[in-house]
Amino acid sequence: MVVQGANRPGRWPGVAARIEAFFVHHREQLVWVHASMFLVFLAVIFLPLFLPEPAENSSIWNNFTRFANFAMWGLWFPLVFLSVIFSGRSWCGLLCPMGAASEWANRKGLQRAIPAWVRWEGTPLISFLIITILGQTVGVRDHPEAMAEVFGGTMLAAILLGFVYGRNKRAWCRHMCPIGLLLGVFSRIGMVQFAPKRPRPGGDRFTEKTVCPTMIDIPRKEESRHCIECFRCVQPQARGGLFLRLRKPGEEIENIQKHHANLWEVGFLFMGTGIALGGFLWLVLPQYQWLRQRVGEWFVDHEIYWIGDTGPWWLMSVHPERREVFNWLDFFTIVGFMLACMLAITVILSLTTAAASWLSMKLGSQRGFRQSFTELGYQYAPVAMISLVIGLGAALFDPLSLLHEAAPRMVKLALFLTSIAWSLWLSWRILGNQQITPVKRALPLIPGLLGSLAVGAAWWPGIFGL
Repeated sequence: MVVQGANRPGRWPGVAARIEAFFVHHREQLVWVHASMFLVFLAVIFLPLFLPEPAENSSIWNNFTRFANFAMWGLWFPLVFLSVIFSGRSWCGLLCPMGAASEWANRKGLQRAIPAWVRWEGTPLISFLIITILGQTVGVRDHPEAMAEVFGGTMLAAILLGFVYGRNKRAWCRHMCPIGLLLGVFSRIGMVQFAPKRPRPGGDRFTEKTVCPTMIDIPRKEESRHCIECFRCVQPQARGGLFLRLRKPGEEIENIQKHHANLWEVGFLFMGTGIALGGFLWLVLPQYQWLRQRVGEWFVDHEIYWIGDTGPWWLMSVHPERREVFNWLDFFTIVGFMLACMLAITVILSLTTAAASWLSMKLGSQRGFRQSFTELGYQYAPVAMISLVIGLGAALFDPLSLLHEAAPRMVKLALFLTSIAWSLWLSWRILGNQQITPVKRALPLIPGLLGSLAVGAAWWPGIFGL
């Protein structure tokens, strides 16, 4: 395939060619970027441990601890997710210190075969759920010790996994990184695709006999999920390998039947949205406090008093100097509330997707129910992404209050409405590829709209603070 100049497939071929040429030319210098990011990462998560407590009137402009917290939760977390729309998983391949450290350790390590439990497709989902819940119980957004535990522990896990498993590969990035799963799923709505010059049939495959650090079988590459955009597979003068193609946002999900639709990813979209919602709502809803009170009373009535004891610092927030000390009652009710929210959202989105799939089949789709369900489940990708940005990266919007008191709420509302509209458009396109005529598509669109509105209604306190 010729991919030079105006013959390059995709949109804005000249821009794609220049971006590709720049990163290929500077590919060998990325090691210095990784080293610099590693040092910055260590400073952000560990330096606040050695600094005095911030004064109550301090700000991100005059206190490093507050700056580090804002950098992590107000800039890095939400902007990395939003960046996938424009640059895919470029964070993972070009900047991420965890993946780079894991790969470096792999070169020096045992290089054992990657076991089945690591390669299981549910592993990154479980990793994400554990990290998300632990972050809430230890107060990762409020305490530097918790941030060091969660992110430092994740870094250590990445290095250890890389040291033990794989051969010059990034087993962590492909199989276990909780952030990698998020970025991978959302990269499907992104504008960046690395496509084979000489594609082979057979669908996306896993192989360790490849130059790709995330073990993509390059000629059979169909999906963006595992590609970290490290540019190692890109050789502009070679006849094989991959090339950079720019596309309209959402194109891969619109045509998801051609890009290895995966039920595990759909499950993550549903469960990830719910767990993020639960991680926010327990902080603001009076219903959570009511639940906590009732559970506590039940334990006391049954003379089970250990529920009021404080647990270990690595499992829950124990910071008497900041007037926050959790006990086992707090731990179990927070975890239970988050899991209940996850279950509720998963059930709602599963039912609405099932209804849309059933209607699609009744209106002429030749897809089986499972295939139709999996494809239509991807329509919630924009809603899921904005849910995570609003819920776990809410600090991004706080500075907007300097412009106007209502500015943060209006921006969050605009983002959520945009995500709902985009989800509807994706559903419209997916139904079209399921051979549903435009006249008939309105009916199966309704369940998807109801699912998105249900998520929006659940996020109402997060958007408006009510």
